[in-house]
Amino acid sequence: PDAVMGNLEWCAEQGIHAVVGTTGITAERLERIRELFSGDANAVVASNYSIGSLLMMKFAEIAAPFFESVEIIELHHPNKVDAPSGTAVTTAGRIAAARAAAGLGATPDATELDPDGARGAKVDGISVHSVRQRGLFANQEVRFGNEGEQLVITENGFTRGAYMPGVLAAVRAVPTLPGVTVGIESLLGI
Repeated sequence: PDAVMGNLEWCAEQGIHAVVGTTGITAERLERIRELFSGDANAVVASNYSIGSLLMMKFAEIAAPFFESVEIIELHHPNKVDAPSGTAVTTAGRIAAARAAAGLGATPDATELDPDGARGAKVDGISVHSVRQRGLFANQEVRFGNEGEQLVITENGFTRGAYMPGVLAAVRAVPTLPGVTVGIESLLGI
């Protein structure tokens, strides 16, 4: 995210539209991007361009009010520098918002002893577990549970080619979108 800000400043100064695909864009950075692209150039900013990932997040958001328990497991290649992934953080936020809107409290968890964070990181009250392992690319499971049933929503990305349909949708749309568009869900009708 550090390098992208300089690139975006240059694009905005030149009147060039931008499509940004990185995690770690903070609220402060997003506000700066909005300032930069308040003129003739537009920008699309998304942390994930995989249509499968976007649908997985949408399905999880829909399911969230119907289940008592939820946890996220994200699995990536060992060269990924952030944990949890931006997609997992976004998913947790969307699930938490859907649960709050439905009047649901915290998921049940009687854990009293948690050495070294074995229960995962808490993101908006949702446990998120990160796995880094050779042989993986980009995978995420959202596991919901009720008494007597589980729902598991899984998205598996195998190559960077999975991002191309979403990237192309953003590239084609950015000239017609005023200012800054965050995410590509609206471009895809999701």
